[in-house]
Amino acid sequence: MAEITKALIKKLAKLARLELSSAETEKFTTDLGNILAHVHELESVDTKNVAPMTGGTMLKNVMRDDVAEAVQPKEQKNIIDAFPDTQGGYLKTPAVFE
Repeated sequence: MAEITKALIKKLAKLARLELSSAETEKFTTDLGNILAHVHELESVDTKNVAPMTGGTMLKNVMRDDVAEAVQPKEQKNIIDAFPDTQGGYLKTPAVFE
């Protein structure tokens, strides 16, 4: 396992475009070192006879079928009239991309 150094933390911060104080650099050096040491410790656990898990429970999400429903013309007009901006009978929204 590679040693976590202040130089490595500074390099990672630069790549992530983060500005860290010297106290933060020191803290992250210690914290990341402790996290990786714990992961290294977990790697030594014998899991040979443990079945892989694909999820935490057997619960399933209950969803309704996605079925298109006709909208009555009066309801459609109410929706369009209530929308802040329309154009040619369509709902107009601000552009996402410029």
